[in-house]
Amino acid sequence: MSLHDPASLRTARLWRPRRVVVTAAARDHAHGRAILARAEALGLPVEALPGNRLTGLRHPDPRRAYIEAKSTLAVVVAPPAKLKLQPIPPSADWRVDLAEGCPAHCQYCYLAGSLAGPPVTRVYANLPEILSNLASYVGRGGVTSASAERAQEGTSFEASCYTDPLGIEHLSGSLSAAIRHFGAWDAPVSLRATTKFAAVEPLLGLDHGRRTRLRFSVNPVAAGRFEGGTAPLRERLSALGAVARAGYPVGLTVAPILPLPDWRAAYDDLFVQAAEALAGAPDLDITAELITHRFTPGSKTVLEGWYPGSDLPMREDERSRKFTKFGSVKYVFPPELMREMRGELTRSLAERLPMARVLYWT
Repeated sequence: MSLHDPASLRTARLWRPRRVVVTAAARDHAHGRAILARAEALGLPVEALPGNRLTGLRHPDPRRAYIEAKSTLAVVVAPPAKLKLQPIPPSADWRVDLAEGCPAHCQYCYLAGSLAGPPVTRVYANLPEILSNLASYVGRGGVTSASAERAQEGTSFEASCYTDPLGIEHLSGSLSAAIRHFGAWDAPVSLRATTKFAAVEPLLGLDHGRRTRLRFSVNPVAAGRFEGGTAPLRERLSALGAVARAGYPVGLTVAPILPLPDWRAAYDDLFVQAAEALAGAPDLDITAELITHRFTPGSKTVLEGWYPGSDLPMREDERSRKFTKFGSVKYVFPPELMREMRGELTRSLAERLPMARVLYWT
């Protein structure tokens, strides 16, 4: 398959939840009703809940609870706490949640241990309220708003901290709405979204005003092995090229970086393929974010319950123990290995994609 093949975008795999539930409050919102209409048009079973509580999702077997939750889409109203935005360094000034939860099955999932309850994908019906709330945060923030190097991004809002917005876009329509909102917004602002999916065709004709940066999470040693339910790596790279040729600023989110066998050659080949996919993109604006694998004791426990038998390397005796800014423990690679990986990847990236700006290594 060519990395410039448009047919791969039209045939990209779309998530089909086994169960769609909608709360009473979500049905009061036009965006919520539009989500239901999309689900019904796809022939998905839709259940209208009598109230606003999600029920029937817990199971004594954590693996069974995981499977049932991961196959459920819940249309709900974002609680008031979601309108009080949190900073999200080093990615962006502020985190804005269009949804919470993700249909992918990544064995290293960064949401494990972060979200309460079963990992249901919740999409928010009160999207206009969420988007209109952003105006009060313009000019504030500690990442792009306070950085000379990234000042051209304006006040930045990250939409993929707790979800993969493209993975559910065919049902939610929320990412397209946010892109149009930012494209029409006469202010120094930008939207950021990361994805492991490839169904970008609905985004290509949007009036984005170059205010949305679409980044693709890519990992040659993890895709196909630890990233179940996602688009194949070559489809993601093809989608990267398509949105770049549609004028979007783009990015590579290389995560989680893992020193598995032949990792040097694998990451180098990744950047070669990315350069091929981006060939011919006008006014190319591309960034790279380099994120190594890490885990906490809590996330490891959750992930081992979700993915028993996984060979994802999570041995504490092979890691360095660090503390987060909140005082909790996390396990990262030892300093010498971190320096080696950083040197190899940044060197290869500079050689294969010299136009890419590295935003951070972590």
